Amino acid sequence: MKYEEITHKIIGSAYKVFNELGFGFLESVYKKSMLIELNKSNLKLESEKPLKVYYDSQVVGEFYVDLFVEDEIIVELKSVQNLLKEHEVQLVNYLNGLEKDIGLLINFGPSGVEVKRKYRKPIQEI
Repeated sequence: MKYEEITHKIIGSAYKVFNELGFGFLESVYKKSMLIELNKSNLKLESEKPLKVYYDSQVVGEFYVDLFVEDEIIVELKSVQNLLKEHEVQLVNYLNGLEKDIGLLINFGPSGVEVKRKYRKPIQEI
């Protein structure tokens, strides 16, 4: 399955979840709802995928990616008023850490679903 197909299903699922729940829930509620919705699409999912950060061959931090889809796409979910540059940088760091090419930052915000697509490499290389 190509990136476009997978991201289309992920984004469509986010809109279904938002249309049902609206704005104002914790991120964890949206994450559980996204898992339910994405499972309907028969996509391979992993929630809370661990990511270790190394410095000088030693683990200096451990993070968890919200959703990892089809062993390729990192999905970070937010439920905030506005996405910040820090949210985008976090996703790119996750892409670098897991050596994956594409990620989606999805915010269940007050004015609806906001999606930002981020890449580890320039688009023409993917």
